[in-house]
Amino acid sequence: MQARAQLPLNSQTSKTAGKLLAWYDVNARRLPWRIAPGKSGADPYKVWLSEVMLQQTTVAAVGPYFEKFTARWPTVSDLAAADDADVMAAWAGLGYYARARNLLACARAVAAMGGTFPDTEAALRALPGLGEYTAAAVAAIAFGRRAVVVDANVERVVARLFAIDEPLPAGRPAIRTAAAMITPDARAGDFAQAMMDLGATICTSRAPRCMLCPLREGCRAQAEGSPERLPVKAAKKPKPTRQGRAYWIERDGKVLLVQRPGRGMLGGMRALPDDGWSARGDGAKALGGQWLPGGVVRHSFTHFDLELQLMLCTSPELDSLPPGEWWPVDGIEAAGLPTVFAKAARLAVAERKT
Repeated sequence: MQARAQLPLNSQTSKTAGKLLAWYDVNARRLPWRIAPGKSGADPYKVWLSEVMLQQTTVAAVGPYFEKFTARWPTVSDLAAADDADVMAAWAGLGYYARARNLLACARAVAAMGGTFPDTEAALRALPGLGEYTAAAVAAIAFGRRAVVVDANVERVVARLFAIDEPLPAGRPAIRTAAAMITPDARAGDFAQAMMDLGATICTSRAPRCMLCPLREGCRAQAEGSPERLPVKAAKKPKPTRQGRAYWIERDGKVLLVQRPGRGMLGGMRALPDDGWSARGDGAKALGGQWLPGGVVRHSFTHFDLELQLMLCTSPELDSLPPGEWWPVDGIEAAGLPTVFAKAARLAVAERKT
């Protein structure tokens, strides 16, 4: 199918920003990283931090993490000076842990520049971990620069507004072109956040509330009676299921934790020793000793599912142990384990109480 975004501006598209901003002035979500509509002076650090956290994560999940981070590290320079392990532990549970590593790299780059974020999209793109979307969002929201900000919510709104039916990801250039057509020079940050809010609360994936939408009169998908079918997404490939083992080794009320390599899956995080499972294959590196099965943890990653067999050590001494640290079992929640290992730890603690 041919996308239909390559259209000249007309009276309808030129009014889009005005209608949306008027709606946003009344209906903007109150979020801890935002300032009120029409106001200036957004903190670039908070804008950037929230946008990184919100990648692949819901607003509801991000809120408590954002509050915790900004209370502990109130400025980008504070975050830059933080210990890697502390930041990774504070991030635990948010997932996509490469974001946390990029967060530290970017904070340290900004700190080296005097603690002030650059205020242009191009300069922001030069920072570690800032891709096209994040740089545009920070430029628009924090600095009022005109930037085309397209996240999943905006993508959905624009695809429906212009009836762009080319399947994703091939349809994304057309969606971006259409988004650029309606992005105003003034109040660019409010416009970007208004589009996000519209997609999150009105133009939802399922059962969009078209009668409440400020853009319904100019929405082609709504006029055609089929907004829910857009954007068209390519069929998902089935995810493989990997098998692995995690080892619970306890002595004197403490459990052995290791630090995963800095790069790769869950890089730099504390974890239980395991058998080397990965996205590419099952685990194969068995840890010598006597073990009893302690249950199975199931966890879904972006590209694969994992069935992780928890193994409980039954021998007082093992021939060899991987390097690591002994962590109090009673305080295991404070270790900042990534979700899959936190599940395994909770299972082990429950098992030892039975």
